[in-house]
Amino acid sequence: MKILMIEDNKSVSEMMGMFFKKEQWDASFAYDGNEAVEMFKSAPDDWDMITLDLNLPGKDGMAVSSEIRQISQTVPIIMLTARDSESDQVLGLEMGADDYVTKPFSPITLIARIKALHRRAQMGTTNSADEENTQQTNYDVETGNFKLSSSTREAYLDGKLIPDLTPKEFDLLKTLAQKPKQVFSREQLLQLVWNYEFYGDERTVDAHIKKLRQKIEKVGPQVIQTVWGVGYKFDDSKEN
Repeated sequence: MKILMIEDNKSVSEMMGMFFKKEQWDASFAYDGNEAVEMFKSAPDDWDMITLDLNLPGKDGMAVSSEIRQISQTVPIIMLTARDSESDQVLGLEMGADDYVTKPFSPITLIARIKALHRRAQMGTTNSADEENTQQTNYDVETGNFKLSSSTREAYLDGKLIPDLTPKEFDLLKTLAQKPKQVFSREQLLQLVWNYEFYGDERTVDAHIKKLRQKIEKVGPQVIQTVWGVGYKFDDSKEN
């Protein structure tokens, strides 16, 4: 795995560099926002994972995440932040991060998060590569109003492509859509979509749902419903 760690604290970078080396990962480091964006722009296809500090000189993490997402919708991003307010964490996820880890963090925890996120991203890439020459798209979910394909990592509502889905947004939509009208709690979605025991905050689900809904509403009616006090469900019956 090739990692770009964007972190202005060189002690943290050096510490994580040792852990990355132990995992036999190839890590590069950027120490301010402008440097990070330039490094990513120079070779956007080279990176398998980005860890992104929120507080950066030159250009803050929110701006960096936004610019990276304009270049790539698929590269996994884990945001590192010393801030503990709900608004900062949710905003970071809305700006394109797939996950967040709050400082101070355990290196082992960050390694586990990286592995889990990378595993999910690789599953999507493998599916696409295996079926890239298939003449007819196979849809995992297909109804009169909605279609979703893991092979192309695309979803359509009323015949229109739901635009710019990040890996986590696609996985979240697929999990819900595979079992229409079944209610999933936030805890269930964290386990099914993030594929590990999530020791952070359930608000990461809410943030991804919010962003996913915004993209769905660009092409058609809302198909992700809130079940108050329980969680979320997928319903494209147009009777909701």
